[in-house]
Amino acid sequence: MIFWSLLLFGYLCGSIPFGLVLTRAAGLGDIRDIGSGNIGATNVLRTGNKKIAAATLLLDGAKGAIPVLVAASFGQTVMLCTGLAALLGHLFPIWLRFKGGKGVATGLGVLLGAFLPVGLISCAAWLSMARLSRYSSLSAFTAFAVAPLAALVFGRWHLAVLAAIIAVLVVWKHRENISRLRAGSEPRIGKKA
Repeated sequence: MIFWSLLLFGYLCGSIPFGLVLTRAAGLGDIRDIGSGNIGATNVLRTGNKKIAAATLLLDGAKGAIPVLVAASFGQTVMLCTGLAALLGHLFPIWLRFKGGKGVATGLGVLLGAFLPVGLISCAAWLSMARLSRYSSLSAFTAFAVAPLAALVFGRWHLAVLAAIIAVLVVWKHRENISRLRAGSEPRIGKKA
């Protein structure tokens, strides 16, 4: 019973569309009508409001980390499954007819909550690639490619499996970005809609 309750808690936390809520509250309209139409921080940044984008980033990360931390005392498997539920909530939120974000901030939040060193390494990989390329999607691919390897280095086998699942889901949600990267039409970080 506790296991399923934690999965539901994780999913519901993950499904809160902070990008949509914050942009509407700030009078910026529906974020789904701007730029890529995504509800994440990168698209919120395209509104030109850096504070709202930063808040979206932090809250999307927190909704991945908090369920993991809540579930941590119930064992590693329960904790990691709860983290996956939070990510699935973000990707497929019930409130938005299962059309959610791309999972980057929430996925990193899950990793940070599950094992801080792996989360920090993944965040550093994202920041490094973002600085070099200015492409959010390419930065995400780098971060989540590094995550399973970092988990293995630390001997966290279960986390490595979760990190690999997160990586697959994030790449799948970025299929249009991959096409745009190949075509040279992918917008860079901070470019206004």
